Amino acid sequence: MLDGMYHSILSVLFLGMIPAAMHPVLQLQPLDISVAPPASLVLVSERLSASGVVIMDVESGQQLYGRQQAVRRPMASLTKLMTALLIVENHEMDELVAIAEDVEDVEGNIVHLPPGEQFTVGDLLSALLISSSNDAALALATYHSMTEASFVFDMNIRAKALGLKGTSFANPSGLDHPRQWSTPQDLAWLTISALRHPEIRERMGQSSKMVYSKEGTAISLSHTHAMLHGDTPISGGKTGTTDAAGQCLVSVVEQDGREYVVVLLHSLQRYRDMQSILAAIAPVSPVISTAQLPAA
Repeated sequence: MLDGMYHSILSVLFLGMIPAAMHPVLQLQPLDISVAPPASLVLVSERLSASGVVIMDVESGQQLYGRQQAVRRPMASLTKLMTALLIVENHEMDELVAIAEDVEDVEGNIVHLPPGEQFTVGDLLSALLISSSNDAALALATYHSMTEASFVFDMNIRAKALGLKGTSFANPSGLDHPRQWSTPQDLAWLTISALRHPEIRERMGQSSKMVYSKEGTAISLSHTHAMLHGDTPISGGKTGTTDAAGQCLVSVVEQDGREYVVVLLHSLQRYRDMQSILAAIAPVSPVISTAQLPAA
């Protein structure tokens, strides 16, 4: 009995030693992970009229400046960044969308899409992001989800997936609603997510464009971000304006090989605020006339 027990113990010991001698030890190689170098904090004049502000480095996600960045406020047409993201993630740009008859009932900023005619998803996305078209927002929402309510449900699901805990959507265009709000911080993250898609990035930076229905109707689009019509480091943007939200603005700024997202919520003079921020980010930036363009 004892001999058998000792034999078993010796067998276990040898089994633990022999494989190590027979098989080479795997050498784990360190992962080659690149990390974006930190950006410098931005010192901005405190005399901004916007009550909610964030400046974020796009590559690293580092917040360089914030003012009440986690406070929830109405976001107006900055909402359309989520509308655009859902559409680009689920549709091809050459798909045709028929404009419904109820498009004529849409409130706010519109480009007068003709009922019964067809536009590509890409052209409606241009109307959404360049001219901040509420009728394009409705057309895309109902094309994707059949009803506006279903699309709003999808918007909120996507917001949760992106980790936007301070955001709630009630419509795809940004009209004032008790359940329509976000934070500067969330909107900066949403913008960075949207910029990963060339279809969105391109349209956010186009100062103007002509789009045509399949039937031949032409619609002229002009970007609502006034500073995209001048010589500035701003390469893209999105505006938003409602009674509850005040003047809202997202700007993409390129300077010294870095890219920044600037979010302004509830501003009284968004372009003057943006000039102050550019003076901090890019001190030699030219000052341009900021005459108001139609902005949603």
